[in-house]
Amino acid sequence: MISNTSQLVADWQIEVFYDGACPLCMREIRLLRRFNRKRRIRFTDIAGPDFQASAYGQTLDSFMSEIHGRLPDGTWVRGVEVFRRLYAAVGLTPLVWITRLPLVAGLLEVAYRIFARNRLRWTGRCSDDGGNGGGKTCKARTNKVGG
Repeated sequence: MISNTSQLVADWQIEVFYDGACPLCMREIRLLRRFNRKRRIRFTDIAGPDFQASAYGQTLDSFMSEIHGRLPDGTWVRGVEVFRRLYAAVGLTPLVWITRLPLVAGLLEVAYRIFARNRLRWTGRCSDDGGNGGGKTCKARTNKVGG
C-alpha cells in the first residue's frame, strides 16, 4: 500500500522556503499559489511559528539571506534558480528560457542580490544588531523564541 506522503513526494517538483512576513515576497508567493493548479510546488513559510530551520539542516539566518528551494531528491537550490524552478513548475517555461540568456541571467543575479540584501530594510523589518565597525547591519525582527 502506498502512503499519502509518498504519493505527495512523487507529485511535487520543488519546495519553496519563503518569508511569509515579507510583503514583497508574499506578492510573488500569492501569484505562484494561483498558478500552482497541478500542485507541483510545496510552500513552506520560514516566518511561521512552527518552522524550525534546524530540521532542514540550515539556520534561520541562511533562509533569511536568500530564497531557498528543495527538490524531491533533497538537493537545495538558492536565489534566482529557485524562481526558475518555480516558474517551470507552473508552466511558465518560455519565461524560464529567457532568464537563462547570458545577459538576462547576469542582470537577474545582480538585481536579486541587491533585493535579497535590502529586502528587510525596504519593508521596514530591520533592527540594529549592535554590530561594530561602523557598518549598519540589518537582521530580521522576529517574534520567535529560540528561532
